[in-house]
Amino acid sequence: MVKTILLTGATGFLGSHLLQKFINMNYNVIILKRSYSDLWRIKNMIANIKMYDVDKHGISLPFEENHIDYVVHTATNYGRKGEKISDIIKTNLMFALELLETAAFFNTDTFFNTDTLQYKYLTNYTLSKKQFVEWGKSFAESGKINFVNIKLEHMYGPKDDENKFVMWLIKQMMEEVSEIKLTKCEQKRDFIFIDDVVEAYCMLLRINNFNNFDEFEVGTGKAISIKYFIRKLKKEIEKLKEREIKTHFNFGSLPYRENEPMEIKANNKKLLKLGWRPKISLEEGLIKTIKWINK
Repeated sequence: MVKTILLTGATGFLGSHLLQKFINMNYNVIILKRSYSDLWRIKNMIANIKMYDVDKHGISLPFEENHIDYVVHTATNYGRKGEKISDIIKTNLMFALELLETAAFFNTDTFFNTDTLQYKYLTNYTLSKKQFVEWGKSFAESGKINFVNIKLEHMYGPKDDENKFVMWLIKQMMEEVSEIKLTKCEQKRDFIFIDDVVEAYCMLLRINNFNNFDEFEVGTGKAISIKYFIRKLKKEIEKLKEREIKTHFNFGSLPYRENEPMEIKANNKKLLKLGWRPKISLEEGLIKTIKWINK
């Protein structure tokens, strides 16, 4: 029997990649969006899905009109555009909690939540995400719904937002700006290509043998310095341009953020035991991303 997925954040970076994969896997897909959402990432998929505008229809209507087996929740507010704390909380906590509550009421089997590996005290975004997970755990432990928390490290790839770190760096280098001011960039992060992240979600959906609360960290399991990542990126762009680029990297000209952790990497052992493996190398992922931007 074909399963039905309610997907939030489908017009975003991760959500749009998941949407394409879910369609390819022959799931029935319903997306929850805003009436004014920019559909550029998913315009070629609209004919294959059902859409509800949450600002017009509310959260309950998709559940009333459809039997929803799984919710895959990727919608988020990063707070990068100067949003008020209350606005970040409305999206990351209150909207998510209402969605979870509704899914539980309509007997949805599993709620797949998208979380972050970042420390909760770093930003209002990470704090709001951690608070919602606590509610998810409470719902799951009371037997109302299964809650699977998927914690992501630094994913990158085609269709990402231009203001995100990797995309911004690529554009700066492609345009050969004279200088990029940076921290010392000695902090280490676990960079993972979007296709590998999508495969992790799909594997968890296929297995779907969860009881109450479960949690998985998605990443390569290896951390590299941001300085190494930048130099690797520069090398791949120079290959594309077939010459050296002139951009100067001013490492150390910016301070680290307060309380910034110097190393974050995924503990992906649980995923590895289930058979998932990251398949896209850093070099391959960077090439795919650069070529997409260059088009």
